[in-house]
Amino acid sequence: MIYLLGGSGYVGHAYQSLLTRKGIPFRNLRRAELDYAQPALLAAALKRDQPEFLINAAGYTGKPNVDACELHKAECLLGNAVLPGLIAQACAEAGVPWGHVSSGCIYNGARADGRGFTENDTPNFTFRSPPCSFYSGTKALGEEVLAGQPSVYIWRLRIPFDHVESPRNYLTKLMRYQRLLEATNSISQLHEFVAATFACWEKRVPFGTYNITNPGQVTTHEVVEHIKRSGVCRKEYIFFKDEDEFMHVAAKTPRSNCVMDSSKLASVGIKMTEVNEAIATALSHWQVA
Repeated sequence: MIYLLGGSGYVGHAYQSLLTRKGIPFRNLRRAELDYAQPALLAAALKRDQPEFLINAAGYTGKPNVDACELHKAECLLGNAVLPGLIAQACAEAGVPWGHVSSGCIYNGARADGRGFTENDTPNFTFRSPPCSFYSGTKALGEEVLAGQPSVYIWRLRIPFDHVESPRNYLTKLMRYQRLLEATNSISQLHEFVAATFACWEKRVPFGTYNITNPGQVTTHEVVEHIKRSGVCRKEYIFFKDEDEFMHVAAKTPRSNCVMDSSKLASVGIKMTEVNEAIATALSHWQVA
């Protein structure tokens, strides 16, 4: 049996779908029934139910985007930096291995050699390396809290997308925004992400940090071209002149745009679809909500 925290969110629902499809029993633990931010309560539940693994998809992302985190800093700090440490405490006490959904938004740009950031690269879009968004700063702190903790995977998600229209879906966001910012990013197909993360546990790969992104990188213009070719949305896309105009007109906080290296994941036998192919496939199966 698997424990799932944060199962009601965009990523959490994808975990529910994966576990249901696999026929794996799981408990979608809600804060209303048990406050898993209290380590003693969570540890007691873990000792009682004895799940073989726990997945933490809980956190604070801000709606509709990370700008909201600038207005709700206490909630953001608790959800992204404090909560992982409390879960780690409970899991260690109960002897339950677990996985934590983190974020690639703790990086900006690419390595000096032009390649994507690896798991060994020090995050450069954090409170320790400003300027950054408050969201990114708290996600980086969450990883720091987990440094040295036993039996935990840290899975870095990056701009999730899939084939179903949703306010949290990157493709939907591009279709709905009035103007777009040109940037280069690594991104994660949501259902491939959850499958890859759970495969870490199924295959018993070494615990540690993994970048869970589709291989390659893609620009905003390239994603727009995919959308146009698919016929899913035929609107005329307008771009900001540059990042300065974007920050002046549309954003309250800097955005992370980065390229990540997912070769560590591939090295343990877990493969994800090349990013352009993954985008095209999602659009070819597009479902309107």
